[in-house]
Amino acid sequence: MNYLDLHAINAPYEPQIKQALLDVVDSGWYLFGKQVCEFEKEWAAYNEAKHCVACANGLDALRLVMKAWIEMGLINEGDEVIVPANTYIATILAVSDNGLCPLPVDADPLSYVISVDKVKALLNERIAKQGNIGRIRAILPVHLYGTLCDMKALAEIAESHNLLMLQDCAQCHGQQVSGTCAWSFYPGKNLGALGDAGAITTDDEALAETIRRIAFYGSSRKYIHQYKGLNSRMDEMQAAVLRIKLKDLDRCNRRRQEIAMRYINEISNPHVVLPQPDSVFHIFPLLCDDRDALQKHLLSLGIQTQIHYPIPPHRQEAYKEWADLHFPVAEHISEHELSLPCHPAMSDEDVQTVIEGVMGMWNEE
Repeated sequence: MNYLDLHAINAPYEPQIKQALLDVVDSGWYLFGKQVCEFEKEWAAYNEAKHCVACANGLDALRLVMKAWIEMGLINEGDEVIVPANTYIATILAVSDNGLCPLPVDADPLSYVISVDKVKALLNERIAKQGNIGRIRAILPVHLYGTLCDMKALAEIAESHNLLMLQDCAQCHGQQVSGTCAWSFYPGKNLGALGDAGAITTDDEALAETIRRIAFYGSSRKYIHQYKGLNSRMDEMQAAVLRIKLKDLDRCNRRRQEIAMRYINEISNPHVVLPQPDSVFHIFPLLCDDRDALQKHLLSLGIQTQIHYPIPPHRQEAYKEWADLHFPVAEHISEHELSLPCHPAMSDEDVQTVIEGVMGMWNEE
């Protein structure tokens, strides 16, 4: 059993996808056409946002927002952005790529996403030491695994300290979010393209327009360049695929949740810690005393699993300046997390096989 069977996930849409791709080819219009325009409208409406700007990938979605903030004079190079210590490295790369300074904060031990208490403690510590929060200008929460951060609490913190907010929503398609959000449509996501694609949703018209210009070489008109921009765009084929699959996103998420609830209700063992149920389960992350042994055991039964993520960003060579930092919750997660298969193409028999495989490891003791 593969951890993620993209062929099986996409198979129900194959006739529609093939026709849509042929329609794009026949149209002779491959960029900035009808499909992208319609997807932007549909994804904005789905998320109850006023604006959607499609782009090349999820990392670019994050980069473009922060680059737009800089161009709009809302943040300056060298300013600090609070980020979670437990995240995929793309979150951190987007900050440092813009000349901003990522400021990691440890995870909540129950939800595994950024800890509100740790964010408060960081800000209070700054104020106690120097009378203000220094150059902290933004918070970048990540709705990791499909689990929402405590956005009400984070929004209150942001408002009280006049901080910008950007949400990394690369793993939470289908969750109810608002504000400025960066999305990835990498093929394995809950809403996945057949290649790279991304988007930003926001209610801020000025921000959306600035992002749109930056993503098109810094230009609003051909050969007129207002910003030192990028080339970041979603192509018509990816947009056509996403429009088809968007119609089925809620059903697919319900199936993920059904599978996850079976895991939560039927895997009962002191050796493992199961995640909280309030998620769309892009990833089903359990924590295990002996993660590597469990992974090896399941593989022996033909069940493939993954680890998200074995090396946290502050332990990566790319950020060797953080080598002395210590985030105990994030480090514990990285050492004990194992992701079980959890996707809408799984059958009930597949789910039962995984449950029996996990439980069987200790039943044999």
